[in-house]
This record gives sequence, C-alpha cells and structure tokens, in this order.
Amino acid sequence: MISIEQLSVEFGVKPLFRNVSFVVNDRDRIALVGKNGAGKSTMLKIICGLQKPTEGNVAIPTDTTIGYLPQVMVLQDNTTVKEEARKAFADTAKLKAQIEELNRQMAERTDYESPEYAELVAKFTQKHDHYMMIGGDNYEAEIERTLTGLGFTRNDFERPTKEFSGGWRMRIELAKILLRRPDVLLLDEPTNHLDIESIGWLERFLQQSAKAVVLVSHDRAFINNVTNRTIEISCGQVNDYKVKYDEYVKLRAERHEQQLRAYENQQKEIADIKDFIERFRYKPTKAVQVQSRIKQLEKIVPIEVDEVDNATMHLKFPPCLRSGDYPIICEDVRKDYGEHTVFKNVNLTIKRGEKVAFVGKNGEGKSTLVKCIMGEIPFTGNLKVGHNVQIGYFAQNQAQLLDGEISVFDTIDRVAKGEVRLKIKNILGAFMFSGEAIDKKVKVLSGGERSRLAMIKLLLEPVNLLILDEPTNHLDMASKEVLKEAINAFDGTAIIVSHDREFLDGLVSKVYEFGGGAVREHLGGIYDYLRSRDISSLNELAAMSQQSAAPAQTVATQQNDDTAASSGKISYAEHKEQQKKIRRVEKLIKESETKIEAMEKRIAEIDTLLCLPENAADMTLINEYTEIKSRMDEEEERWTELSEELEALK
Repeated sequence: MISIEQLSVEFGVKPLFRNVSFVVNDRDRIALVGKNGAGKSTMLKIICGLQKPTEGNVAIPTDTTIGYLPQVMVLQDNTTVKEEARKAFADTAKLKAQIEELNRQMAERTDYESPEYAELVAKFTQKHDHYMMIGGDNYEAEIERTLTGLGFTRNDFERPTKEFSGGWRMRIELAKILLRRPDVLLLDEPTNHLDIESIGWLERFLQQSAKAVVLVSHDRAFINNVTNRTIEISCGQVNDYKVKYDEYVKLRAERHEQQLRAYENQQKEIADIKDFIERFRYKPTKAVQVQSRIKQLEKIVPIEVDEVDNATMHLKFPPCLRSGDYPIICEDVRKDYGEHTVFKNVNLTIKRGEKVAFVGKNGEGKSTLVKCIMGEIPFTGNLKVGHNVQIGYFAQNQAQLLDGEISVFDTIDRVAKGEVRLKIKNILGAFMFSGEAIDKKVKVLSGGERSRLAMIKLLLEPVNLLILDEPTNHLDMASKEVLKEAINAFDGTAIIVSHDREFLDGLVSKVYEFGGGAVREHLGGIYDYLRSRDISSLNELAAMSQQSAAPAQTVATQQNDDTAASSGKISYAEHKEQQKKIRRVEKLIKESETKIEAMEKRIAEIDTLLCLPENAADMTLINEYTEIKSRMDEEEERWTELSEELEALK
C-alpha cells in the first residue's frame, strides 16, 4: 500500500536514517519502536507528507488516504463537539450538496430528450450511487457511536470545544481521524490523554475496523493488543519483525547476541590479519601474502552492533520519616462546581505503606480529589491528612513549576543529597538526558523533557506520601521501569492516577474507581479490577454505575444500604466470594470432564484389545478395565454433584 524507498534523513553530522526501506501493507498493524530520538515521530511525519526526507521517497497510491494524529495539535475553539466531529465528513456533505443541486437542475429542465439532460442524469446517478455506497445517510449515527466510544456523553455533543481540557479535545481530533476511515492510520502516542476504558475501546476499533495502522506508543499493553508487526529504528536503520512487541523483545535479544558474536569474531579476524601484516611486512618472501592480507582487510565491511543500553539503573527514594498509620482519611467528602457535583459521600481510608490507583473516565474527579488532599481547592466534608505526613506531589502541570533559568543538571543538583550527588549524570541518563542535554536551560526544554525532569526531582525528595497524577505520559518504557521499580521499593504510601495498565500492574494493591459522582473501592491489582468490571464498552460501564446490578464495594456512603439489603441485593464482598465459588466449581467440572474423557478413551482401547483372541483371558487388562469402570462411575457421580452445585450458585 505504502512503499518507503531508500529513505535518508540528516539533521546534523550524524544522519537520523540511512537508506531505509520497508512496505506498509493493507491490514498491517505496525508498532514503530526505538529509543527516544531514534526518529519514530519523524518517520510518521515523512509518511504523511509533513516533512521531506534528505534522500529517497515515499510511494503512496493516488487513491490511498492517510490519517495522522500527532502528539501536539492545534485545536479549534469556535465549534461544538459534534460540529467539529462532523468536519470528518466534509467531503460527504459537499457531495450531498452537489447531488441536491443536480436534482434541482433536473427538476427545472424540460428538455428530457436532449444530450445535455442525459449527461445531467448520468452525472446525478454517478454521484448518488457513490453517496449511497459510502453510507452518506448514516454518518450522524457513526459520529455519535465514535464520540461515545471515546468517552463523550450525549450532553457533551452540543457543548463548545473550548470548554474541554486538552486531553478531551485531543479525543475530538482522534474521533475525526477515525471517522474518516483512512486507508492508513498514523498514530503518535494516541493513549497519552485517554483513560483505561477509552483505551480499551480504541484497541477494539483498531483491531476490528481499521485498515492499516502504524503507531508509536510507550503503552506496552496497548501495542501488544493492537499490533501484529514491530519495526525497530536503531543505528539509523530499520529492523522488521513480523511479531507483536513482547515477541520482538525476545527476538531482538537473540539478534543482539548474534550480532555481538559476529562482531567479536570479526574483530578477532581483523586482529589476526593486522598481526600477520605487522610480522611479515618487511620480509621479501612474504610480500605477496602481506599484500593479499592488506586487500582482504580493505574489503571487510565492519559489523555494526545495535545500540542497546544494557546498564541497569536502580533508583531509590531517600529515607523518610515514618508517617501515622492512616496518611489519608476521607469522611463524606463532596466537591461541587456550581450545580455540577463532581463526587459526593466519599469515604476512604488509605493505610501507611499502601499503593493505590485512582482510575476512571476523564472528568470524573480523580485529579479533583488529589487537589482536595493537597488543600489546593475547597470542599465539604472531613478530609484528614495523618500525622507526620510529607507529601510529594507530581501534578499534570508539574513541568511548568520548574525554574526555567537554571540548567537541567543544576535542577537536580539542588535537591540531591549525599552519595546521590555523585550519580546525577547516571540518573539523568536513565531519564533520557545525556551529553549536551544536561547543560540546557530548563526554559528551552520541550514539554515532555520538562515532565521527565520534574519526575526526577520528585524522586530525590524525602517524602512519605507520593501522589502522582499521570506520571508516565512522557516516559519511555525504560524510564517507566526505573520509576516503577523505585515506587515498588518505596516504603511510604503512594496514590497513582494513571491509565497505564502495565505500569500499574504489580504496583498497586487497591483500585479506586471514579464514576457517576461516586468513588468505589476494588481490592486487588489493576487487572483484577478490569476482570471484575468485565468492561467491554463505556456504555456498559455507565450502565453498571447506574444500575449497580453487580455492585462494587462502594467507598461512597450508601444511604440506601438497608433498602438494598431488603430488596435482595448482595454486597461487593459477597458477590466477589460467590463469583470465586462459581469459578472454583467450573474449574472442578472441567477437570472432572477431562478425567472422564481420558477414562472413556482407555476403556475403548481395552475393549479393542480384549476382542483379540490372544488377549481374551488377559487378567491384567480385565482388572484394569474393572478398576477404570469403577473409577469412572464415581467420577460421573461427582460430575453430577458439581453440576448441581454450579446451577445452585448461579
């Protein structure tokens, strides 16, 4: 579909790419990977025509359409959400207007037998057929489905776009791109401003509805769920792996080992040749052999080993004071903005040492509750910050609070204490600051670089309660692992607002779900939470919030507990225990069926053997047959009991 041919890009002395070639085929799901600065975003810009390569070209068929979602975009302020999304169908609307104009002309004319009228009818028929073929009358429904999938409600459709935060406005742009149904989707960090539910919807859309996809993302779970091919940019070249990201990581490690062995063998060969040349350079009898070795040396093409950072960077938070047993206690906390209630009746207790996640759709109050804890905004109810609690807060706008007039190195040097000061360059390197970058002034850094610097600064401050609001948005996978390891080793308490499932997995032991004005507690990790909710769409999540058919243990005070109990509803703990019993019984039934199937197979084999004249009196086979038959009868009785138990539980 798209052919990249002999592509070279040079920004400075060292080229970004050299003679890169690959093809994007229909139905490809490509993850474009490589370390920061390798040129992933540049590659996307070149493919969509926003940037020109130094050499080479990108061959795109004339009828191929491309949709490109950059990390940063200019958004409109003068339309509503639905009007902005409707722009995706500008060509469809234009075609509809042309059809209406042709229809008007045909109605006004009476020269039905003339060639001009026949030409008009043919033109009308062609355009009308094309309009019907592209589903021109259905685009309003398609707009609503896509906006709803990305988290908007019907009440949002007529709201001006300027009322929404940057993350929500990015969703509008993403909706427009998806609605155009381009032949090739180029997505640069599409999950940065999406919540977990919207990421799930986008995953399903890309799996089922998209044609070809090329994406850059640091969300490991997302690219594993979406992609079937991984293209790595390394050393100015591309390496194409026809596998998902996790499999690519294994194959890349094997390939790197092979490269190292080949490199070492070549270096040995070069050393041997040079040694021969030096030993016999001045011996006339060896002149021919020496010249042969010199020519052989000139023909050797050096083996280049991929750039791999094998250094293991471990970062620990400095020792801190022991806080009280309960760093955060909320009692009937409520926050309203005018007539809009963000949340109410929030009752939660976070114990010392716990690491918890705040999740939910954007706008449901996660960051708002964090600001209440920080004392930045007023609220009603009682919120207690425990004894000796020292809070380290990473806000989404934390990068803007750094001193722009000092260097990257000085920013960290001012907070580093003790031996850590000797490792500042290593720490900066782990978060992608190296070489000349550490001497740059903060004011010239990009937004992503500032965020990473603010994160390093926080990691070095002695605190016992960490509050991190979307900490991974601008971190690559290696930096996220450094941060995750540091938080896991942190002996204080942590509250993490994040949509990154892989980052939260194995990190948090409790999840607080924000939605519908309430905050609900889910015991277990992030994947336990997702399994318990069994979320397949945002609509289902909303319905579950409203109906509470299988309610989570609510942290919001339930004023109708007695009513719920009397009407036969069960608590979250009871529901979870019941589901646990059902899963256990289902597992036992499956095991029983496997045993019965194996015994039936063996009995059939023995039957066949006993039918042979030579085995008719074989007591070993007869005894085995009797024993298996007895065991099978017992197993079938057990299967019946388990089936009845499962039916009763359900």
